[in-house]
Amino acid sequence: MATISESKALCDARPSVHEPQQLCIGGSSCNSADGSTFPVVNPMTGDNVYGCASATIEDCTRAIDAASAAFEKWSRTSPASRRLILLKAADIIEQYLQQDAPAILSSEVSATKGWVRVNVLGTAGTMREVASMATHIKGEIIPAERPGTTILVEREPMGVCFAMSPWNAPVNLTARAVCMPLICGNTAVLKPSEFSPKSQYLVVRALQEAGLPTGCLNYLPVSAEKTPEVTEYIIKHPAVRHVNFTGSDRVGKIIAGLAASCLKPCVLELGGKAPLIILDDADVGDAVAAVTFGALANAGQICMSTERVIVHASVAEEFKSALVKRFHEIKVGDHTQDNSVCISGMFSPVHAQRVKTMLEAARTAGAQLLVGDMALTGPRGTIMGPHILDGVTPDMEIFRRESFGPLVCLTEFRGGDDDDEEAVRLANDSEYSLSGAVFSRDVMRALAVARRMRTGACHVNGATIFFEPTVPNGGMGGSSGYGRFGGIAGVEEFTQRKIITLARGGIKYPF
Repeated sequence: MATISESKALCDARPSVHEPQQLCIGGSSCNSADGSTFPVVNPMTGDNVYGCASATIEDCTRAIDAASAAFEKWSRTSPASRRLILLKAADIIEQYLQQDAPAILSSEVSATKGWVRVNVLGTAGTMREVASMATHIKGEIIPAERPGTTILVEREPMGVCFAMSPWNAPVNLTARAVCMPLICGNTAVLKPSEFSPKSQYLVVRALQEAGLPTGCLNYLPVSAEKTPEVTEYIIKHPAVRHVNFTGSDRVGKIIAGLAASCLKPCVLELGGKAPLIILDDADVGDAVAAVTFGALANAGQICMSTERVIVHASVAEEFKSALVKRFHEIKVGDHTQDNSVCISGMFSPVHAQRVKTMLEAARTAGAQLLVGDMALTGPRGTIMGPHILDGVTPDMEIFRRESFGPLVCLTEFRGGDDDDEEAVRLANDSEYSLSGAVFSRDVMRALAVARRMRTGACHVNGATIFFEPTVPNGGMGGSSGYGRFGGIAGVEEFTQRKIITLARGGIKYPF
């Protein structure tokens, strides 16, 4: 196992925001095989932040070979050894808050001060919780019909895992993508988003500094142009045993198809259109607070963001009035000029324009704009204030497609006393199945509704955005994907069962 000092020397641990970003293969920083790079651009200003190496097929082969070689030893290390590395990495990554993490996340993904803290501190929490799973990789003993035989079912690591994590929560979701595979004894090849390579490299840095052996985690940023070819090559490589991807449902379908073509298991956490139901007996103040946070955190660029509010007609006016007031209080602006803003720019001008187009189409279709003017501000038009659309119906595109922007859609329902059928039907009228919520003072009534909602997670009297490392987070199929990352469910995803029979001998066979 590499010492901490050795690991620091292996992959350059303290690059500045503007220094070029290299690959990391077999523990060593390197340029791509053909010397190619791509620019990482500040989405707020359009400035070229730095040049990033773009991995080639040759680089991918070397990374997979390094991970395969490291697996032989890493898979046999003790649970305590793996746990200690992740615990050290958690302490190290917390220190990055006082170092270059804020500048990196600000430059790459327009992260506000609050979102930087959520990413870094949440990552430390993820690492600590995953570390605790080291001794929970358990098997079982099954009674055997055959005399003199004992059946053992053991859990073993799978081998080389391919992880692809996104830009929107670049540190936290990268840790989630690689830490559970590592604690289970696998090795990993990581492809970060082309929008946030250096933010995601913070996880690699922390693990290297904590003493992760060389080759266990290989880092391959790739340009957008090369991504399809490189991704297909890695997924189909015979040494790669498992795939995990967090991102859009459009790309998730491609990943799933490639994995299916070679019969490889994968975990996919994809898009969301989270519904939040407000029943007639709900605490309106609590619901307003949850919707505001759930819809606007990180400018709505979270897969669990509250996109649809299904509110009972009897409390709709009270709720709308309070929500409009609260949305007007949210501070919006350029985080580089004012670090107290709650909402800053979206991740690209093209995406911001897409959100505006969705709002315009909804208004044309008959929805009423209660808050917002659809203006795009900032140096490149990436900043958009909060928006509330009222009167949104299921036949509108915005009811069905994920917006990933700072907006929420309101739809009323008119069920009678304890008749929540219409609310459930509206909530489930979606291809997405990741997260949802229901508000009611009657917790048992809310629980009954939550159980009928087709979501991987449903929160009673809480926001749709809720994540803890212990939770088996994921969708229930459709455009939200399948599989689970967290807790014991994550252990099950990233290990495989092996049956071992122990017999005393003298078995009588039929022929």
